[in-house]
Amino acid sequence: MSQRFGVKGNIALMVSHCAGMLDLVALPLWIGILVATYRFDTQQAGGLVTLFLCGAVCASVLIAPRFKKVNRRLVASVGFLISGLCFFAASQTSEYFQLALLHLVAGLSASAALSMAHGTFARGENPHRLFAIAGFTLGILGFVFMGATPNITKAAGGEALFLIFGGIMTIAAVVCALAFPSVVLDKDEGVKAKEVIPPSVWFGIVGISLMAVTQAMAFSFMERVGNERGFDTDSITLVLVALALINIVAAALAGIFQKRFSTKFVLFAGPVLQIVLSNIMMNSSGFILYAVSASCFVSLMIFTHTFVFGLLARLDTSGRAMAATPAMLMIGAAIGPVLGGTIVKFFGYHGIGIAALVFGLISLFCFINVFRTRALIAKAESVS
Repeated sequence: MSQRFGVKGNIALMVSHCAGMLDLVALPLWIGILVATYRFDTQQAGGLVTLFLCGAVCASVLIAPRFKKVNRRLVASVGFLISGLCFFAASQTSEYFQLALLHLVAGLSASAALSMAHGTFARGENPHRLFAIAGFTLGILGFVFMGATPNITKAAGGEALFLIFGGIMTIAAVVCALAFPSVVLDKDEGVKAKEVIPPSVWFGIVGISLMAVTQAMAFSFMERVGNERGFDTDSITLVLVALALINIVAAALAGIFQKRFSTKFVLFAGPVLQIVLSNIMMNSSGFILYAVSASCFVSLMIFTHTFVFGLLARLDTSGRAMAATPAMLMIGAAIGPVLGGTIVKFFGYHGIGIAALVFGLISLFCFINVFRTRALIAKAESVS
């Protein structure tokens, strides 16, 4: 049953999306501070972020099938609160084991909350448009975050990053406790819960997960590769701010072009463009090419994923796949930071470009298989 959530409910969903998807905008600064301030190598830094994302995957996989049974407002508010407390605690230690444990628990709790939001998104009247608005909101957060955080951490120290994370999660917890929307379940929910998720949906899940691998792998080391190329800190910060601005535009365009762009075209173009941008960013020695590719990199994922979310919400009649959105994104993203760090440690930054080519081609193959029948193509195109 599709439904409206009202102004307060929609605000709670947007805030939940921003807090739960914080890694999408924070990865380069997160990795950069762990390397520069805490003196971890790239593999160790990537490993900490991967623990956060692994926790996110586990929580989403476990809680998504129970979306209809749990108290969604309670899970969302308590989940974000626990994650916030973990980040506050992380700001008080530099011990790797303690940071690892706190990252894991923070990921578990934040993703449990985010799964409640994404499962609710799928119950809306227009999941594509609602997800596009959420991406727009995340872009605004990213712009403020990228504009302010580098200066704050420079003045107050790297641990300030975790205080910022904790503050964002705590705000999300309060908003969810006050305004998280209720979901009216259909009378035939028991029948729908037993429906088998179509193979085409699984191809879509694998395809977007592999794009998430490339996204996290390259984006995590965007700041580091710029530093290695000799670009000054102010220039890299300017690129991060431009990236956040473009993300806002990309999310808005994903909503505007819902009925103007072919879903098939977007899904086929996404992995190809991601390969191109990844390789330019990781191999270019000139600042202009680096800046252009880096500033457009995240927006490509935001735009493509909005179309994927809308498509899968229409094809999966049980609704379970959408509640597992954090898992389908973060199972890929969880691999990215530690894989990228390992590649950089042993092969250099150009190795990330090669890995992006491999993952991109597999992702493209998966998206092609989403549209393997004429009937499915007609269905997707008629409502996109």
